[in-house]
Amino acid sequence: MAGKSPSGPTAPSAGPAAAPPGTEEPQRYLRRYLPKLRYELIGCGLHGHELLGTDAASLRREDGIFARDADGLRWYRCLRCDSWLVLPRPERPGAEFPPRRQDVTVPLRGRPLRDRYVLRLIALDRLIHFLVLSGLAAAVILFANNKVTLNGDFTRILKDLQGGVGGPVNNSPHGIVHDLQRLFAFSTTNLYLIGAGAAVYAALEGTEAVGLWLGRRWAEYLTFIATVVFVPYEVWELTKSISWLKILALVINVLIVIYLLYAKRLFGLRGGGKAERAERERDTGWRAIERATPPFAGEGPAAAQRPTASPH
Repeated sequence: MAGKSPSGPTAPSAGPAAAPPGTEEPQRYLRRYLPKLRYELIGCGLHGHELLGTDAASLRREDGIFARDADGLRWYRCLRCDSWLVLPRPERPGAEFPPRRQDVTVPLRGRPLRDRYVLRLIALDRLIHFLVLSGLAAAVILFANNKVTLNGDFTRILKDLQGGVGGPVNNSPHGIVHDLQRLFAFSTTNLYLIGAGAAVYAALEGTEAVGLWLGRRWAEYLTFIATVVFVPYEVWELTKSISWLKILALVINVLIVIYLLYAKRLFGLRGGGKAERAERERDTGWRAIERATPPFAGEGPAAAQRPTASPH
């Protein structure tokens, strides 16, 4: 919960754009009972508050939007979640004044911050795919390199087991023995092709993971295309046999496709990249912080849009 500033801010100005994170009024009917993640609070819980001017000896007039002095203490506003924290003034200041606004990179807030978390969750999913496919590619290539030796060992072990039990170990068209027999039936050339295909797919998944983690637009398109291409295959696999793992994989991929299309506005949907950039500019930077700044006691609503003077 955001704390009050020393000058006693009044209620936030009307409109959702002006409400600091976590202070929005509850929605009516069903939506008010649905949980809503406060990504700013999650970010501060993971990384700590973003405070500015903690080592400054004095505050200027324009610094009042993020730091204020009162009664020998200094109040700092988190630039991410809007919480106000009270700390003693620095005994050994490292600078005369806080950094200028143009020299400070304001942390992400609002939907851009939400998108960062969601995209990084997708990136972690792609990282798991990369690790699994890389291991599979390495295993297939190693198997192809040693196929003759492994085939001889497998045949010898299978004969020993058959002799020990007095007959065939497994005549079923299913099971691990049948799967191994099918694997050894592949030619070495086909095994190399399978290994190379798995390696290329792993490289694709790794590229997606890196691009999404860094928030690159091209990675969103690449992920969308790569995911859509394999959705029909996953549906076809479910027609052959149903398992919770297959269902979960299909659901995750469908949700990723919907999120990228609707929330990230790919292919011009809902205004496309231009609308996405406008939304990002609205929710980030100093202007977003000014819009979320409530008027202080004795000041009109317009005061929230301008820097607040320090009492000292």
